[in-house]
Amino acid sequence: MTPLEQLLLAQIEEAGPMTLAEYMALCLMHPKHGYYVTRDPLGAAGDFTTAPEISQMFGELLGLSLAQAWLDQGAPRPFALAELGPGRGTLMADILRATRAVPGFHAAARLHLVETSPVLRAAQATALQDAAPVWCDTVQALPDLPLFLVANEFFDALPIRQAQRSGPHWRERMIGRDEGRLSPGLSAPVALPQLAHRLDDTRDGDIVEFSPLSAQIAQHVGAQIAARGGAAIIVDYGDWRALGDTFQALRAHAPADPYEAPGTADLTAHVDFEALALAAAPARRSRVTPQGVFLERLGITPRAQKLARTLTGAARDAHVAAHRRLTHPAEMGTLFKVMALYPQGAAPPPGLSE
Repeated sequence: MTPLEQLLLAQIEEAGPMTLAEYMALCLMHPKHGYYVTRDPLGAAGDFTTAPEISQMFGELLGLSLAQAWLDQGAPRPFALAELGPGRGTLMADILRATRAVPGFHAAARLHLVETSPVLRAAQATALQDAAPVWCDTVQALPDLPLFLVANEFFDALPIRQAQRSGPHWRERMIGRDEGRLSPGLSAPVALPQLAHRLDDTRDGDIVEFSPLSAQIAQHVGAQIAARGGAAIIVDYGDWRALGDTFQALRAHAPADPYEAPGTADLTAHVDFEALALAAAPARRSRVTPQGVFLERLGITPRAQKLARTLTGAARDAHVAAHRRLTHPAEMGTLFKVMALYPQGAAPPPGLSE
């Protein structure tokens, strides 16, 4: 039994069952035993690998798309260049390298990273030491400037709540204890006003996931972009509307029981892009586009071919495999989606459509 499991069981014993969102938040961000607080989760030695760790091409193309959106909006200066959940800083380092030749972009940028993990902040400081980043605990701490932002595999790690349809009501997934172990169950039927609109497209027994924290963050980002200008490019796995149980755990690159050894596995759920778009109004949103389509529109294949000319042997094989992993429908190309937020009157960033 992990130290965090002991704490969770004691809290449930004292206060009763907790929501899935409360459970996820404690598992991931408990100040002493939380998953993201205690380790670097990325790479072969961690539990998962993100697109920036697979190939530099991902960050380069994202950066150029964001920089073109900046140019298309009149190159405002200064502006906040921000990333939500920057991992090791790999994505932002690639963005900065790719945009070095964009006239005025670096001089106008004020780099801000929204990150709470001390372990990952240290890695970001090393990767971005020449860029003078400023760290923020929340999006509300970002400066009141035009905001050009990226969020890659950020929203999937934010706490969710789960509700199962029960007639005109819902039964919420709660985490309790049974025979000294953590045990998920369902509450009595309750009214959830925030899910009233989902009574039209669900049946008894259907499960709907929603993330109040994701909505709060999208609302703030959308309001700032609508008021001050900018663009947010969001990349994550999910779809336009949540339906079904997607809550999952990953440990050592393999699926794990999300209620076993809390604090030692990554917990995620698919992102509801519709909920993000609704929360971000009055900012406009692009069409939700598969990652593979987005990257192909930005020219990833010609870029991959150019890089391949300088490689041989195992390095070339790894490069070809990385291109496939990012774009192929059987890999990340279809599961991962891309959506942008931008102001009224502006065009979506390149690679995306209205």
